[in-house]
Amino acid sequence: MKRLFLFCFLLILAGCTDQERPSPHANPDLAEKVTVNLIAPWSIDFDGEHFFISEKEGSVVKVWGNGQTLREDVFLSESLANVAESGLLGFVLKKDFLKSHEAYAYYTYDLEGTPVNRIVTLHYDGTSWHEKDILLDGIVSGPVHHGGRLALSPNGVLYATIGDGANPDSAQDTDLFNGKIIRLTDGNTFELVSIGHRNSQGLAWDESGVLYASEHGQSANDEINNIEAGNNYGWPIIEGTELAEGMEKPLLTSGTGETWAPSGITFHKGLLYVAALRGEAILVIDPLAGKLLEKIEGYGRIRDVFSDGESLFFITNNTDGRGNPAEDDDVLYRLK
Repeated sequence: MKRLFLFCFLLILAGCTDQERPSPHANPDLAEKVTVNLIAPWSIDFDGEHFFISEKEGSVVKVWGNGQTLREDVFLSESLANVAESGLLGFVLKKDFLKSHEAYAYYTYDLEGTPVNRIVTLHYDGTSWHEKDILLDGIVSGPVHHGGRLALSPNGVLYATIGDGANPDSAQDTDLFNGKIIRLTDGNTFELVSIGHRNSQGLAWDESGVLYASEHGQSANDEINNIEAGNNYGWPIIEGTELAEGMEKPLLTSGTGETWAPSGITFHKGLLYVAALRGEAILVIDPLAGKLLEKIEGYGRIRDVFSDGESLFFITNNTDGRGNPAEDDDVLYRLK
């Protein structure tokens, strides 16, 4: 009888999948839940009292310090596209948000069956968000690779990443914004910062003002790049560690044997933290050495990371149709 019990117990263990076994990292000693039940979240920002988290389906979730949440409507002038990876993506509060009550947003909408990217300002009335000004429009995209990250430089300039829309050659065409990093000028128009990007989804500056970006590779070969204005980062002519005259190689790449699918990035206490979707981790990188120090794993797909200077926060992205959501996904965590 004892042998039969042991045999059955071993069969049960053998039938458990890796997904069902708890990760050694997924524990309250490493990260604590701030709020749960987010729906495919994309960007995190903070006004000093509340977190604001954009969701792809067209909402912004307001989060108080005690985990209380309010899902707020976003009223846009166009209907969101329903192709893969599209929707309400980048979202960042203006520097003077507490006074102006305005934010920047990046979304992909449907124009007669064609996905198109747009950057707008939103006005916040305290409970909902309303499209106010269109800053950039008509950026035709494709079935995937919309880019979508918005970030403010240390001096308050708006930067954006635009994907190649699954049209690789567009990344080298300087007449198009596809496959580029761009920034808003004083004249309220956008200019190119760098070209040759496949699908960048992360922007962050270090303490000295040096810009870094994350980028999805074609098949592995994901990249972390040190961005200098005017430079060409190679896609689709080179990728990963390949070299070509007049084109930049990455600070760090996942190589040909591993896929990170990096998304949002941030600096926290001198190190670069990178959200990885396919890699299901937060990558901790020493940017000066160009070295991956560790991976924080056990939470599934990670979409964005945010530092308030004291703590590091991150959002999972397990409900976007490509993950395996747990009962309370998606979650805003604080790393201890």
